[in-house]
Order: sequence, then C-alpha cells, then structure tokens
Amino acid sequence: MTKRKHESSKQAEKMQHSHAGFRDRILETVAERQTLYIKGSGSKAWYGAAAEGSAFPTNILHASEYKGIIAYEPSELYLTVRCGTALTKVEEVLDDYGQMLAFEPPHFGPHATVGGMLACGLSGPRRANAGAMREHVLGVLMMDGRGNVLQFGGQVMKNVAGFDVSRLMVGSLGCLGLILDITLKVLPKPQAEISLAFEMSELDALDCLNRWAGQSLPISASSYHVGRLMLRLSGSEVALQSARKKLGGLEILDAKAYWQSLREQSHHFFLPEQDHQLWRMALPSSAPALPIRCKTMIEWGGAQRWLWTHESADTLRVMAEKMGGHLSRFRYGSGATFAVLPAPVLQIHQRLKKQFDPAYIFNRSHLFESGNTDERT
Repeated sequence: MTKRKHESSKQAEKMQHSHAGFRDRILETVAERQTLYIKGSGSKAWYGAAAEGSAFPTNILHASEYKGIIAYEPSELYLTVRCGTALTKVEEVLDDYGQMLAFEPPHFGPHATVGGMLACGLSGPRRANAGAMREHVLGVLMMDGRGNVLQFGGQVMKNVAGFDVSRLMVGSLGCLGLILDITLKVLPKPQAEISLAFEMSELDALDCLNRWAGQSLPISASSYHVGRLMLRLSGSEVALQSARKKLGGLEILDAKAYWQSLREQSHHFFLPEQDHQLWRMALPSSAPALPIRCKTMIEWGGAQRWLWTHESADTLRVMAEKMGGHLSRFRYGSGATFAVLPAPVLQIHQRLKKQFDPAYIFNRSHLFESGNTDERT
C-alpha cells in the first residue's frame, strides 16, 4: 500500500516555524531563570505532583496547536504524529484501516493528545497481552533544554540499538524536554472478541488467572471486582470458540462499554470517595490477595491492583515492596505520587535530567516531589 503522506511543503514550513517558536520560548525561559510547564489539552494534568509554574499562564508552553499526522504506513505498521494531535483523530485514522494502538491508552477527556499520552505513559486493559506503551514507541523527535532538536529511534524496531532513549520519554511527564513527534507501532484489530464472566472469590480468581496465563488462551483483558471475574478473548472465531469451550463461564454480550469504562476509569469503582485516595499497586501477577481491608479492582491478570483504603501510604508501600512490587498514589488526595527511588536509580535519573535539561526548566517537580529526581542536587 502506498504510504499516506500528511505533510505538504506548506505544513513543513509551518513546522519549522513552530520549532523556532518553541526554541525561542525555551531559551528565553533559561535566560530569565524561570520554569516552563509543557501542556497539551490538560486532560491528565492531575496526574503526578503539581509542577512549579503550572498555575501561572506566563509559565505554560502550549503544545496542543502543534498537530497533524506526518506519515502513516499501514502495511509497515507504523504511524508518525505530532505531539498536539488529538488521540481520537489518530484512532479514527487507524480504524479506517482496521488497525489500533494495541496498548489501549486512556484518554481521560475528549481532547487528549498523543504527546500527553506518551508523557503520562498509561496503558489500558490490553496491556498485559499486547505490552506496555513503551514497547510500541519506535521513535521520538524532541527539543531539549538547550533548544536542540534531538531524534531517537526510527520507524521499525530493528533501527533501535543500544540504549533506547525514545522510550525514556514514556512516563517522563515532560521533565526531560518537549516531545515534538512520535512514531508508534500499530497493530491489526482482532478478527473477533467475546467476553466471559465468572462468579468466584478473589483467591480463586487470582489462582485461575495465573493458571490460564500459562496456557495458550487468547485472553486480551481481565478484571476482578466484588466476586466477578471478567475475561475478554480476542482472535479468530475458531480460537475464541475453542477457548470458550475450555474456560466455560457466561458470555456477556456487548461488553465493549465495560472494557471502555475500565480504560477511561468511568466504571463506578473509580468514582471519588470522600477522604480517600485512589492507589495503584503494581505487583507480580502471582502475588496473593492483599491482607488488608480495602475496595479493590484487579486487572492485567493480577499484576495491577487498584484500591481504596484507610491504610496509610507507608503501610501500603511496605506491603507492595515485600510482594516485589511498588505503589503510587494515582489520583485524589495529597502527598508523594510515586515511590522514592533507591539512591543508585535516583542518581541515574538526576544525571539524565541534567543532560537533557541543564537549567532545570521543564515541568519541575511534576514527576517527583521537590528534592527528588528533577531538582538541582
């Protein structure tokens, strides 16, 4: 199939002007010793700690107008897009060719952008089967704290050798620089999907999920909540019917809305509760049920645990670490969002920050609280 080009000479000229505008703003900020908060649509502005300067319009660098699909090659399974491009637009174009972003990124708003998607690094229900977002990032064009345009990666996985810097941008919350263009691996949509429901305890659900993970079953998503285990199967009709016969369960018709509610956290479980924080615990899938009183939603075959609880952050973090995982305060409440890094890892983060952003202007304190990785030391 002929490559679909979305770039005209006029658009290319406009892109250069945009780069020049971004560079001028960055160098001006450095000269004035101010901070710069990179903002897309703001659909995920609540994620992470509050960045310095984010409350002041004069400190905000708006990236949402830098948009457009640069290149899309369905037969080669890649797409290159500017950071301000609406995620819905990308998904519409992919849908026309029967393709998708397999990691199912959540939008959390109608105007979510691809740059914000990459900066937050969040994946949806299909992540356990298709891989995390960083595994689908082929290349990134970015601007660092010196105003230099840097390119990492390419358009195919074989172009990536050594330390893959493009994947560093995934989940960086804009602390390393301004993401300009992103090249993503895309995949064909499955031929068919069905969803199955099972009534069982949390212990039985975790046991089943771990046993099924070791079998050749086309499970593309799973969740457990209040006595109900849900599975989504994706693949050919033959594979689905074979798995359906082996697994049993009750087939749920038109379950697309359910999986969408998990992806966008519009499911009633995620509704905010007074004086509570929504915690996310990332654990080995074989980890047992949590030995505390809590409301929980389990995804990714047992590897992702969402919970509402009265337990303290320290108690939860110690528990997660003992189980071989880690904890983050995903939404609501106050306090540190992410766990404090061990000293050797912290030093690596600090060196990377200094290399990409020597004046420490980008999204300061957004990824970690002041005094951790994105501050002068």
